[in-house]
Amino acid sequence: MNELPEIFSRFRQEIDSEMRSIISENSLPLYDMLRYHMGWIDENGNPGIFNKGKFLRATLCMLACISTGKEYKKALPIAASIELIHNFSLIHDDIQDNDIQRRHRPTLWCLWGKPQAINAGTTMEVLANLAILKLKNYNVSYRRQMEVFRILNESCLKMLEGQYLDISFEDKFDVNPDEYITMIEKKTASLIEGAMLIGAALNLKDKDIMPFKVFGNYLGIAFQIRDDILGIWGSEDKTGKPHASDIRKKKKSFPVVFALKQSPPKIKKDLQKIYNRKKINEYQVAKMLNYLEIVKAKDYCEEKCRYYYELAADEIKNLPISDNHVNSYKEISDFLLIRDF
Repeated sequence: MNELPEIFSRFRQEIDSEMRSIISENSLPLYDMLRYHMGWIDENGNPGIFNKGKFLRATLCMLACISTGKEYKKALPIAASIELIHNFSLIHDDIQDNDIQRRHRPTLWCLWGKPQAINAGTTMEVLANLAILKLKNYNVSYRRQMEVFRILNESCLKMLEGQYLDISFEDKFDVNPDEYITMIEKKTASLIEGAMLIGAALNLKDKDIMPFKVFGNYLGIAFQIRDDILGIWGSEDKTGKPHASDIRKKKKSFPVVFALKQSPPKIKKDLQKIYNRKKINEYQVAKMLNYLEIVKAKDYCEEKCRYYYELAADEIKNLPISDNHVNSYKEISDFLLIRDF
């Protein structure tokens, strides 16, 4: 699937403008690093239009707000904040994983070094939290501001817990699929849940927003499993990453976790031997792909992705939203199931 659903373009320009206002026009080169990562300038500071990501979490926040109330603009500061939190995590993730490319461009740490990239990521997180204060400009009550602050930071904390688990899995070969699902519930689904909860919390009472948490949880898990599939079998032209990039990085993504669990002893031993190497060559990449084919890891992951997609799609009927927005939720769910980028 090559096209984002229409809802992604509806708020994109306003979210982008809001993020620009949060980062501001500060002349300190530190902020140029943030602007580079966001796709607003090149590495020399020249403005341009570069790949800025999907704005998934920010869009979900805006949708949760507009589908539960009439005024959506009050959600802009927090939608921008959520997107900045997500991008702060990407900056740090690239450092931890030694990734040299993000959205078809060199990663921040590759250009400015890891110490300054850590500074940039942390700066982005602080700016995201300060953006919550802009809710007062839309007459959002102090109580609701504090609720938004709580949801955002609890979601961020869960995301960091998930990142801790993900890193801890790197030295283990006995991680089972259920443990992996628990990890991505935290690392990926938590911020998607949070985005939906916050958008809904701007209009609804606390007791009425829980279906958004459930929907966001299922959607986030499906999203990450699909990401893991693309990380091995995705097209470089679409994903911006080399074929089987997750294998080349020795990443224990869902297909590999499943293969390590399901493979017969001889194959499992070879899988461990390959992943224990300092670097994986093309022959070993081919062997890994063959082993994944033997245990039908792709089929298993696609089945699991569809399972969580169907749970999310079924939860839509429980969302207290206006009928004219139901289709947007369905379109986003459908897109995340079959996306190829």
